Amino acid sequence: MSASCHPDVGHCITCSDEGIPMRVLRLDADRGLALCEDPAGAHSSVEIALIDSPGAGDMLLVHAGTALTRLEAASA
Repeated sequence: MSASCHPDVGHCITCSDEGIPMRVLRLDADRGLALCEDPAGAHSSVEIALIDSPGAGDMLLVHAGTALTRLEAASA
């Protein structure tokens, strides 16, 4: 996680942009990307290098196309 972003406050303290919660739909581990869906249903490719072993169904906090932290584990 970036030292300048704090998921507990929901936004980046450097640029003040809000993080967007997104659900992982599919992983492309070879490229370090995940196909994610935002609350409105839009799909985006998200860089996942900062997240330890994300999985399908995980909720991630995403800022500027990069996952910053996992919000919750995938349901079993």
